[in-house]
Amino acid sequence: MAVIAGRVALDASSVVRCRRRVHLDHDPSAAHGPRAEPDPALEQRRADATAHRAEIGARLAALAGADWVATPDGSVHERERATSAALASGARYVWNAVLPVDGARTGEADLLVRAEDGGYRPVIVVRHRVTDPGAGALTGPFGLPKVELAAPDPARRPRSQSRDQLRLAHLTRMLESIGHATAGPALGGVIGLDADVVLWHDLSAPTWPGGHDTLQEYDARFADRVAVATAAAAGEPALAEPSRITECRRCPWWPTCEAVLADRRDVSLVLRGEDAMALRAAGVGTVAQLAALDPAGEPPVPLGGMPFADAVVLARAFQRGLPLVRRVAEVKVPRADVELDVDMESFSESGAYMWGCLLSTPSGVDLGVPVGYRAFATWEPLPTADEARSFAEFWGWLRELRARCAELGLSFAAYCYNEQAENRWLLASADRFAGHPGIPSRAEVIEFITSDAWIDLFAVVSEWFLCAHGKGLKRIAPAAGFTWHDPDASGENSMRWYRAAVGMDGEPPDPGQRDRLLRYNSDDVHATLTLREWMCSPGLADIPLAAEL
Repeated sequence: MAVIAGRVALDASSVVRCRRRVHLDHDPSAAHGPRAEPDPALEQRRADATAHRAEIGARLAALAGADWVATPDGSVHERERATSAALASGARYVWNAVLPVDGARTGEADLLVRAEDGGYRPVIVVRHRVTDPGAGALTGPFGLPKVELAAPDPARRPRSQSRDQLRLAHLTRMLESIGHATAGPALGGVIGLDADVVLWHDLSAPTWPGGHDTLQEYDARFADRVAVATAAAAGEPALAEPSRITECRRCPWWPTCEAVLADRRDVSLVLRGEDAMALRAAGVGTVAQLAALDPAGEPPVPLGGMPFADAVVLARAFQRGLPLVRRVAEVKVPRADVELDVDMESFSESGAYMWGCLLSTPSGVDLGVPVGYRAFATWEPLPTADEARSFAEFWGWLRELRARCAELGLSFAAYCYNEQAENRWLLASADRFAGHPGIPSRAEVIEFITSDAWIDLFAVVSEWFLCAHGKGLKRIAPAAGFTWHDPDASGENSMRWYRAAVGMDGEPPDPGQRDRLLRYNSDDVHATLTLREWMCSPGLADIPLAAEL
């Protein structure tokens, strides 16, 4: 984002960013305001994305041969001139392209591909998966990224990635403005993490709410962001005010917005997103105003995120500094003779490198196998076939444990915290490594994760508690008295530790970081055990009931 000749110029990221962030990016008076420290995990993801893009570019260049034109490394203006020359010459593939500024638009395309009518279509390279198992995705060969060679894929369906589609729409509009867009269908390509096909998105398909297509959605968003940025740059009244949303967690402007929201005691500190905006529009703009409402009364506006009564109780808990309150007097937590706490560690989209397990026997029964913590891990940098070996060892151990419990007539339960992550990699590992020794079938994994033996403690907490400051494990477990050994323990920091542990950045692998990751994983499963035992203990009575607020 920038101001060029007195006008704002926005790149494609503006249409997927918070409107307030767009304002602050262009407000001269905010330039010296507080900002968050750089996010190490975000910096790593950017570095990984850059490396992935370079690898894909090298592979494509080798396959395209003389048809390949890459703009030289240099300034943006030098790359723009080289791009314009390549398009004018009719180059078949133009890599590392910079398109001329189009009014308020700036943009860079990883690849521009010449269509049969002489126009160009954009292709972007991303470091996330762009398809899932299924059918119907429009895909074409990686080595020849031309939409004319694409066909419906019987084995893949598109994964929802609105950011990718809007970025392609941005580049399509820029190509139209300089007369180099194809006259054919508005299609844009994506090469994802697996980099085995090109996924083509139809930007004119009505896939957005209200029957909008991607280009229509993009046009509306972009016009709005231009208005927000223009007002900010001119010092006019702001068109976007702070409101807490999911994006705030990693926004560099969060300290600036947080100070404003805290000073106002803004309702979005309790309810994020559209619910907060709807309440604010209805005149309920602060936590105190929400807390003062009758939870049994008629809500001022319909809420989509939770029942109105819960929202009022959350506001009252927030006012009193209570991290959580009970919905009911007695909390029900499924327990078993043999219990297993499971926590998986993954590295971005590359795979799951560790399955940590904490085996315990509340019944005191002798299983004949060691209780306590153990981890199944690979320390080869992901992606690696050794991941199949570690996953197979984990699954084989789990399978034998369940069988032993069945033979002894003992009840068994396995616990995780927020099953989405574990389920995703359980299924993905079964799919990716099908046919490798010891790898379970997808059906066997589904049987386990849909059984009563697989219990999501996040769902238990969500059912029985209201949590004023979030329901993440690192927010809830301290209420049960648990503390992580590492003061820097977080999913984001574990990414940095992993890179060092496996020597991903060219340095020798660091055994100390491996130990740190094992301790971190061990703490996570001990946290879920502590939380479960606490929810079944007399100490739970110290947590106020919602009805008491």
